[in-house]
Amino acid sequence: MERKEKPITTLLFDYGGVLADEGFREGLAAIARRHGLDPNWMLRQGMEAVYDSGYVTGRGEEREFWKLLKARTGIGGDETRLREEILGRFRPRPEMLALVDQMRERGLRTAILSDQTDWLDQLEARDHFFHHFDRVFNSYHLGMGKRNPRTFRVVACRMGAEPGEVLFIDDSAGNVERARRAGMKGHRFESIEKLKAELAARAP
Repeated sequence: MERKEKPITTLLFDYGGVLADEGFREGLAAIARRHGLDPNWMLRQGMEAVYDSGYVTGRGEEREFWKLLKARTGIGGDETRLREEILGRFRPRPEMLALVDQMRERGLRTAILSDQTDWLDQLEARDHFFHHFDRVFNSYHLGMGKRNPRTFRVVACRMGAEPGEVLFIDDSAGNVERARRAGMKGHRFESIEKLKAELAARAP
């Protein structure tokens, strides 16, 4: 007898690249171009530095991240201005937040799961978007990130859901695959139109 698929009760959204423009990638690209460096290489260095410094999981400080990134890439500059290159490019997408509100009105639980630092708190202070969600899970406060498959099971538990009841939405194929391995359903975000079609099929 074929097992019936669990209905979706919970939506879990990445922040940068889904709910907002991807400021980390675009900010590092701007810094790279100013220093005559390859933007894709700079992004890889940035991703590794934010993990290796412990900043993304709350085990290190921002100054340690910038020190490590500068040492590995040769970039210079005031850290306040470098930070603004990144934070200034995180802009919430109103159509996505409206979709989140619609899903909550239909009875679905909604949450953010972001591999972010305390920058997410600064973005909330600037843009005020947390109230659209039932919960916000930030790796900086959670102490674990999306590179760890256990993170997805922990978050599902804290949402009061089984992993199979959760649809995880992220623009990173690797993160989506890890969520699926943890038992969640996954959607790699490419456009709001494709996401709406996915939601219509899974959460009618």
